[in-house]
Amino acid sequence: MAAQDKNKVDYRLLGRVFGLTQPYRRIFFLAASLAVLLAPLSTARPFLIKEMVDKYIFVNDISGLTRMALVLGGLLMLESICRYWFIFSTNLLGQSVIRDLRVRVFKHITKLRLTYFDRTPIGTSTTRTINDIEAINTVFSQGSITIIADLLTLVTVLGVMFYTSWKLTLICLTTMPFLIIASYVFKEKVKVAYQRVRSHISGMNAFLQERITGMRIVQIFNAEKEEMDKFKKINRDYTQANLDSILYYAVFFPVVEIISAASLGLMVWWGAQDALQANGVTLGALVAFPIYLDMLFRPIRTVANNFNNLQMGLVASERVFNLLDRDDRITDEGKIEPEKLQGKIEFDQVHFAYNPPEYVLKDINFEVQPGETLAIVGSTGSGKSTIINILNRFYEIQKGDIRVDGTDIREFDLEAYRRRIAIVLQDVFLFSGTVYENISLRDERISREQVIEASKMIGAHEFIEKLPGGYDYEVMERGATLSMGQRQLISFVRALVFDPDILILDEATSSIDPETESVIQYAIETLIAKRTSIIIAHRLSTIQHADKIMVLSKGQVEELGGHEELLKIEDGRYRNLYEMQFFQTAEA
Repeated sequence: MAAQDKNKVDYRLLGRVFGLTQPYRRIFFLAASLAVLLAPLSTARPFLIKEMVDKYIFVNDISGLTRMALVLGGLLMLESICRYWFIFSTNLLGQSVIRDLRVRVFKHITKLRLTYFDRTPIGTSTTRTINDIEAINTVFSQGSITIIADLLTLVTVLGVMFYTSWKLTLICLTTMPFLIIASYVFKEKVKVAYQRVRSHISGMNAFLQERITGMRIVQIFNAEKEEMDKFKKINRDYTQANLDSILYYAVFFPVVEIISAASLGLMVWWGAQDALQANGVTLGALVAFPIYLDMLFRPIRTVANNFNNLQMGLVASERVFNLLDRDDRITDEGKIEPEKLQGKIEFDQVHFAYNPPEYVLKDINFEVQPGETLAIVGSTGSGKSTIINILNRFYEIQKGDIRVDGTDIREFDLEAYRRRIAIVLQDVFLFSGTVYENISLRDERISREQVIEASKMIGAHEFIEKLPGGYDYEVMERGATLSMGQRQLISFVRALVFDPDILILDEATSSIDPETESVIQYAIETLIAKRTSIIIAHRLSTIQHADKIMVLSKGQVEELGGHEELLKIEDGRYRNLYEMQFFQTAEA
């Protein structure tokens, strides 16, 4: 029953995979038509050779033999052309499908909630987007269509063989049960080995991605040996899985050759005796039958391997479709596309949990008027960054309402809504590319002049101009060739150049030295004076100008008010934090 269910799942997946060929129907029908045409074309060759031997060579008909040779040459040319286009069309179909599928998967990944990335290793997503999608190509290039072509050839060859000599055909087929058993065992063994290989590839990609990204930590704590030992084990398991599959190939193909040789030996032994008798097989049939046998055994040899390729392609497609079918995609049903936001923000009895029902935020209520600045402080884990995440709809809240300008944020078109909000994070991420590209994010609407103007306003223009190539300086991955302060300045320019209506600074100045901070402090104050701002900071000296300060503790609002107002609260949380930092600064 389980096997039957599995076959049903395979057929469902196969139908879904072939549904991806809809834009390429012409290529698909071309490949299918060529598969049907190649079966009689390839079978006609040995039949013509038989006719040449029996009807022209032994009667010394040179002119007839010449005509048949020309026909055979033309047939070979036609078969070669058809086989070229068959191989080309099946691979073109596969590559076209996986090209579109990669774009579809990447686009889907960019729409997923951050919970997916919180729980899924980067290497796993990379494997789905590259390795698994590449494996789907084998469904077309080495799988279903090729299997159909081989089966058609097999049926056609058997038909011609029975037509030529049913006795000789039956003698040749006496070894067929052994070949079928060997092919079935090979298929099952290699299938399991391939599944192990795919699993180990995914694990290795995830391991390498994580360790390479965190190589600084590995080296800081001298953990190279421990990580190398882990990698050696992963690599050893992956190698063993590959060796297992190679072992099955190494056993299977010699077994097939032995069975094929045995069949050929039986055919020669019996056919030679029969040819000497009256009304026995002809010499032409004896010449043609070895070719028929090769054409008969070759599809059987390859069909087991092609079936495994098909199965592995379907296994990979199931993983890709499971990713595409994930229901944690951010729903974007909003119709309102704001060209500009006034910036009024309201949190009304908001509850949020990354893993329900363990709420990180509980009954959050606050309001920010247009143009106001709200500063959020609190200990680590109090929920400061979570408020930013749900305001930007990186995660969806479970209870309550979040409104901007009186409108529930779920009613806004997500792309249009986020375009009006800019965030500057503590951990700045820069992509490989130029400084200009990292600031504009390749948005064609942002000109170089706008980037330069924003850089001058922030105070980053001078240091950018000193870089080799200036704004065309190639930033290495994650901005490794720039200092923390330089990366932070670039992120400020990036936020400013998009001219947001709501600005969010998440520990944005915590990694900047006092000298650099003094350079951008005026620019920040000028920037937030024009728009609604939310600032998260540990250094309370940077938020004293805020209109409101909200103190979070364990996901709840503990205090809310202005700087002077909160300082007046006896044993207040904000007052204690402020006095603690003040005395630390004085002692330093």
